[in-house]
Amino acid sequence: MTVIDNHDALGTDAGLRLSEAGARDFFELLKPRVMSLVVFTAFAGLVLAPGHINPVLGAVAILCIAVGAGASGALNMWYDADIDAVMSRTAKRPIPDGRILPQEALAFGLMLSAFSVVILGLAVNWFAAGLLAFTIFFYAVVYTMWLKRSTPQNIVIGGASGAFPPMIGWACVTGGVSLDSIVLFLIIFLWTPAHFWALALFKMRDYGSVGVPMMPNVAGEASTKNQMLVYAVTTAIIAVVPSFTGLASLGYGLFAGVLGIIFVGCSIAVRRMPDGDEKMLPAKKMFAYSVFYLFAVFSALLADHFAARLVSLAGGVL
Repeated sequence: MTVIDNHDALGTDAGLRLSEAGARDFFELLKPRVMSLVVFTAFAGLVLAPGHINPVLGAVAILCIAVGAGASGALNMWYDADIDAVMSRTAKRPIPDGRILPQEALAFGLMLSAFSVVILGLAVNWFAAGLLAFTIFFYAVVYTMWLKRSTPQNIVIGGASGAFPPMIGWACVTGGVSLDSIVLFLIIFLWTPAHFWALALFKMRDYGSVGVPMMPNVAGEASTKNQMLVYAVTTAIIAVVPSFTGLASLGYGLFAGVLGIIFVGCSIAVRRMPDGDEKMLPAKKMFAYSVFYLFAVFSALLADHFAARLVSLAGGVL
């Protein structure tokens, strides 16, 4: 099937009219499910960072990071509208569905990008704002416009954009980065390939129909499964590192270790799945568990942090 370039054909009368899109349509452009993960991990980075930030400024920081993530999603949907229209998973997104015009999505994304970066810089600090600007650029330009359609390593390299939020949250408090913030970054960065390739396995036809070189389509299912296992093992290992750097306790490390063992077990189940399996149940289960896994790891980090603070406060009272 031939994919039509959205820059040529999606809304040829774009300069003559505006859509009748509502707030819900524009909100959908922000990729709210992805944004929720960004907000949560950024919040974790902000809370776990040493030092203190005014609660109001902290709220402003999280809002700016959320808006920046949404801006990235809008720019991604603008550029990918041509392939989104063909893929079953994305055909009902606002642009291919005709609810929002491409130039509206582009203007919306650019406006939110500028707003989020400038406000974060003015209200919090410019180092964090610079990281946010780089993250938006990396996702919208490096990943979406270049890597996604040119290399099967697209999600490996491009996954960095989704791994920056906790580092940005950390920088909002400290004005810089540290070993611990890099570890938080690496947890998400190394988690991304196994997570996304699980999706790519049961959406191979979709990606094949639009010519996006996802790893299963290029290297084959067997190679992808082997690489997923390597990334799952590496993720499980790096996720327990905070208990050795002093960011978290041994209790956190044990809990993260159990979560990681299950994550690796899911990957082994995918590896044992016959190539060409129509149902792809192990891949679907791994994709679902991978989302839970990341939320659980960062939730455990936060719970461990707050528990330590409570113990410290109780000790001070006693």
